[in-house]
Amino acid sequence: MSEEKKTIKISPIKKGTVIDHIREGQSLKVMKILGLTETVVKDVVSIAMNVESSVGKKDIVKVENREIGSDELDKISLISPETTINIIRDYTVVQKKRVQLPERIKGIVKCKNRNCISNQREPIEPEFKVMSGEPVNIKCIYCEREMKEEEISENIV
Repeated sequence: MSEEKKTIKISPIKKGTVIDHIREGQSLKVMKILGLTETVVKDVVSIAMNVESSVGKKDIVKVENREIGSDELDKISLISPETTINIIRDYTVVQKKRVQLPERIKGIVKCKNRNCISNQREPIEPEFKVMSGEPVNIKCIYCEREMKEEEISENIV
């Protein structure tokens, strides 16, 4: 008796974004970055978690009728620097890119130091220098407080 392999497929999207190669267990944080956990979602959103791939396990998020912006890409790069973004139009991938961890992060992460000048009532945007990409580590340019991956994801604005 032969064993038949069963697969579960997520249906293709006509137009939108596929966020692939998300670090295992990080898809819900990507959903939060995209604002898909706080509002009523009218378009189809598919999430696949702990999917087997050639390099281990990964998560995938598909969002119909939405192309994500550069601020969202920068935020995603902080929690999963190896993520790829596929822009889909008429069921075809028209653009594929890997997120890029920038050298500087400005205005998308707040400093965890409550006494930092960027957390006071000053007209200063929080700004960080990326110290390393694996694991992600950033340093506030004002108070020099360092933040690691989990702290970063908790402080994304």
